[in-house]
Amino acid sequence: MSVLILTHPSSHRHVTPPGHPERVARIETVDRVLAGPPYASLPRAEVPAASDAQLSRAHDPDYVAMIAARAPAKGWSSLDPDTHMCPDSLDAARHAAGASIAAVEAVMAGVHRAAFCAVRPCGHHAERRRAMGFCLFNNVAVGALHALETLGVEKLAIVDFDVHHGNGTQDIFWEDGRVLFASSHQMPLYPGTGARDETGVGNIFNAPLRPFSGGAEMRAVYEGRLFPAIRDFGPELIMVSAGFDAHRDDPLANLNWTAGDFGWVTAEICRLAATCCEGRVVSTLEGGYDLDGLAESVRAHLDALIAHAEGSL
Repeated sequence: MSVLILTHPSSHRHVTPPGHPERVARIETVDRVLAGPPYASLPRAEVPAASDAQLSRAHDPDYVAMIAARAPAKGWSSLDPDTHMCPDSLDAARHAAGASIAAVEAVMAGVHRAAFCAVRPCGHHAERRRAMGFCLFNNVAVGALHALETLGVEKLAIVDFDVHHGNGTQDIFWEDGRVLFASSHQMPLYPGTGARDETGVGNIFNAPLRPFSGGAEMRAVYEGRLFPAIRDFGPELIMVSAGFDAHRDDPLANLNWTAGDFGWVTAEICRLAATCCEGRVVSTLEGGYDLDGLAESVRAHLDALIAHAEGSL
């Protein structure tokens, strides 16, 4: 079996104001990785846009309508000091969420063992009723709820290793025991959520990491806290919010991960999936703002996904 790569040209048309870290160069960097060996031979799919009904599983319908109404005819519309829309941002955000839907459909159907959604804008800060942190729609949550509501999935886990806490994903699934949310993230850091005592209905597992900690500390919290919780939960699908901004060269945070650390955590997620959910893994791009660090980390992530899909982990 293989890793399905999901993309859409609209990701390149989501243009942020000059100097903004969540810039088109990020997806251009990922595309260059995907164009090289061995990734160029992976199967591809250009994704559909998520509908209002699909988005409204994760977001309040009035919020979905508000985002559509805020799309500018020219220039930028600012939803908060960090989160901006250009004329093409709505289309890009709909397709980014649509990628997650298409990915879970392909993986749950057994067509592919794993999938990687190379899309933007990122999504894990988008709450049910609030855009923030560069995010308009919560891509992973939209895909997760599609799996739960239409594909017969009863339980799934979301692993978020972005350096920033996925407050939006936590907000959306705070009272939904069908979803286990496991997050490692730097603390203190934006957005200020993600303490260990934030537990939802017993389905939220946060593992804050101190600034300037590295791979050893990360591996300890996954092996000691997050992976055991997922194993006990027994999901039918594992989804990943794959942010690469814990890299030691990233300008927005202060963790000291290397590409090897991203490869390790991805491989361990895949090994866990192989034991509990027939290996089904769907990954979606989140953060990562140093372009060289992003490129090498995405390679490590994809190498682990490919080894998993080929059964060679």
